[in-house]
Amino acid sequence: MKPSPQPGSPPDAARRFAGISQNRSLARGLEILRAFKPGTDLLGNGELAERTGLSAATVSRLTQTLVTCGFLDHDRSARAYRLAAPVLSLGHAMRAASPVLKAATPLMRDVSNKLRVNVGLASADRAEMVYLESIRYNRKASLRTIVAGQRVPIELTSLGRAYLATLDASTREGLLSGIRRGYRSASWKPIGADIEQAIAKVATRGYCLASWQPGVVAMSTPLCGLGSQALALNFSLITDEAPSSVEQQHAAHLLALKARITHELERQALAG
Repeated sequence: MKPSPQPGSPPDAARRFAGISQNRSLARGLEILRAFKPGTDLLGNGELAERTGLSAATVSRLTQTLVTCGFLDHDRSARAYRLAAPVLSLGHAMRAASPVLKAATPLMRDVSNKLRVNVGLASADRAEMVYLESIRYNRKASLRTIVAGQRVPIELTSLGRAYLATLDASTREGLLSGIRRGYRSASWKPIGADIEQAIAKVATRGYCLASWQPGVVAMSTPLCGLGSQALALNFSLITDEAPSSVEQQHAAHLLALKARITHELERQALAG
C-alpha cells in the first residue's frame, strides 16, 4: 500500500529526480519519521498507519527497523514509539553545516535587537514552512514560542505566501490544490483571495503581509538563488497596530536585511 498523497510534495525535487529509481523502503521509513510532529509524544503502529497511509504490517516492520537503528525508542508500557536522540543530532548537523544560516543568523540577530522585532527564516516542506532560524525579540519566555524546526501552514502565513510567489503558476496550483482539499469551499475563498493579493504584492513590492494570529502582524520576502529551493525571510510583531502601519515602518528594513544576507552569501561563496 502506498503512502497517502501529501499536499505540497517538493516540486523541485520531484522534477529533478523524475524517472530515477527510488528506494521504496527508505521512503516509507522516512514517512514514519515524518508522522511525528511537535506536540506528539508517542505514536503506536495503528496511529502511524493512519497518518502515513501504510499498511499495519508494513508499519510494524518499519518501526522495528527504526528501533534497531536507533531512530525510534519503544515504550513497552504504552506499546508506542517516540523519536530517539539521533533525530535531534541530524537536525543539529544540518543547522551547523548550513551556509545560509552561517551568513544570515548574525545579521538577523542584529536587526532583531535594533528594531525590536522577531526575525525568522523558513523553508518549504510540503504544505508547511519549517523555521530554519527564529530570533525572538520578546524578553518574556512565554512569548518566545517559535523556534527552529517549528512548522507553520503555507497558505495562512506571510512566509508561505512569499514562498508561493516564487513558484511558477503550474507548480503553485499543484501545491495549493492539495492544500485546498482540506478546506470547505466557503472557508477557502477568502484564503485564496489573500494568497493572490500576496503574490501580486511580492511581484510589485518584494514582500507580503499576513495577520493570521490575533495581535500578530508578519511580513515576509522571498530569499532566492540560495540553492535548490527558495527560502522566506520574515519580521513579526505582537502589536495592536494596523498591518499598513507595520508595513510603513518596517518594509524597507526587511528588504535591506534580505540584501545584506544575499551579499554576505555571495561574499562567502567567493571567499570559499
